[in-house]
Amino acid sequence: MLEQILQYDKDLFLFLNGLGTETWDGFWMFMTTTRNSAPLYLLLLYLTYKHFGWKNTAIVLVSVALLITSTDQLANFFKYGVGRLRPCHDPEVSSMMRLVKSYCGGQYGYFSAHAANSFGPAVFFIVLFHQKVKYISWVLLLWACIVAYSRIYIGVHYPLDVITGAFIGSLFGWLFAKLAIFAFQKIGT
Repeated sequence: MLEQILQYDKDLFLFLNGLGTETWDGFWMFMTTTRNSAPLYLLLLYLTYKHFGWKNTAIVLVSVALLITSTDQLANFFKYGVGRLRPCHDPEVSSMMRLVKSYCGGQYGYFSAHAANSFGPAVFFIVLFHQKVKYISWVLLLWACIVAYSRIYIGVHYPLDVITGAFIGSLFGWLFAKLAIFAFQKIGT
């Protein structure tokens, strides 16, 4: 059963990765580069200050730092614990796929830290702002989905790597948002 699921995952990867064209490679490389999310996060920092003040902004900064550290380290733990090869290192797949990046990355890819680290903050800020800022939920989910899909497009993660990362990031984002709200009530004003 597990072997069949993994084979479906490889087949889906080859299909999705194969949809890529050189015309779109630059866009997806831009989207997968972490520092290119900085303008969005600066906007979220501004919105946090505007709606919650300085003390609570400090709580949010600490919470998001702990969130990203947690998801990133958990992803590393899983990558080495599970030991599933990235598609670009998998001999069954590597000759049939498109590798858009100039390098493949580490040997193992389950689960995607990029997916976790895009969905984590997205869900975190959705919990904080869904009733305060119109359409923010849609914008943040779209951004997280694009970043997550970019990992398949450029050839460094299977769909299950991305789906698992998105799920874990969402779970941690929700948890850390609830902890931040609790801290607002205890510490912030």
